[in-house]
Amino acid sequence: MWPAPVKPSALTAALSTNSKPASTLAAITKNALIIAPQWIGDAVMTEPLLRRLAARGERLTVAALPWIAPVYRVMPGVAEVIEMPFKHGGLQLMGRIKLANQLRGKFDVAYVCPNSLKSALLPWMAGIAKRVGYTGEMRFGLLTDRLDNPDTEERPPMVEWYAALSLVGQTRTGPMKLVGDLRPVLKAGVGLLDEALEELATNMPTLPTLAKHSYVVFAPGAEYGPAKRWPVKHFAELASKIDRPVFLLGSGKEFDICQEIATAANATKPGHCFNLAGQTNLMQAFALIAYAHRVVSNDSGLMHVAAAFGVPQVAVFGSSSPEHTPPLNDRARVVWLRVDGSYQPPLACSPCYERTCPLGHMRCLEDVSAERVYRLL
Repeated sequence: MWPAPVKPSALTAALSTNSKPASTLAAITKNALIIAPQWIGDAVMTEPLLRRLAARGERLTVAALPWIAPVYRVMPGVAEVIEMPFKHGGLQLMGRIKLANQLRGKFDVAYVCPNSLKSALLPWMAGIAKRVGYTGEMRFGLLTDRLDNPDTEERPPMVEWYAALSLVGQTRTGPMKLVGDLRPVLKAGVGLLDEALEELATNMPTLPTLAKHSYVVFAPGAEYGPAKRWPVKHFAELASKIDRPVFLLGSGKEFDICQEIATAANATKPGHCFNLAGQTNLMQAFALIAYAHRVVSNDSGLMHVAAAFGVPQVAVFGSSSPEHTPPLNDRARVVWLRVDGSYQPPLACSPCYERTCPLGHMRCLEDVSAERVYRLL
């Protein structure tokens, strides 16, 4: 078990040596546009940044891709969410120009969370005077206030990476430091979550009761690749050990993985495990997670959602590191063989951050037994 704290990194220390002189840093103003990341987990990890901006009086409008927008609708401090009509990975220049014209004159400052070149285009096209972000993909002309990219070997906690954008514009009398709670928080009105569950129950009448805390949620997918996915056989064995209904959540791409788990688990306990991958919208998935008795996941976006809702959870890490993207939740337990002194021989290869195991053995995940995870539930 690894408790997953956020460790101080060299990131905030490096901010004090940013190449831009203090006298030229932008003064923070009131109407802020946030360009959101393109992944659910990253979106959740921007919450501490938004919390800091809202606390000093900035009105926050978040521009997000449609599948990310629900994250910000359950995020405290967000005044408005704009769904950007873009597809993942595409430039779609004319669409960006059209949206930029609609946003022109409405914002004083923009915070660009992703590092891609195209993500900085919208604030620039909209003529927003102050545009804050990391240098990223050589975005020197698109951003007015930049932070240097941290060393790729350092890999600071992602929440710290995003929250550091709030430091731009502070008066510098010494090194800039992040202070306060860096744990992301999601909060939805009870009515919103209840409505989502009622809609799900209506659409899928064969599901067992969705009473709060009566079921366990598994999130067995990981968009990044198989080197972040705890094996199907282990999820299935764990499901058979649990005496509550188990709901499997994920995208449509993860339906087959979840079906393998459900089929194997139901062979032992018929009607016990339910594959909902691709069958829920994101708000329904949030409601199922927020009201779950426990959540078990890989290092994935839904892991961060569970952490932000404060749900008891177990997260299994393989090729990635909980020092970089931990579930920031006092009720979280992390399994990471890299730091398990009793595990022999030691896993010197972890974290490799590869999508597939370069050594072909997947020991970092294969050797995490269902019994081990069950003991942490």
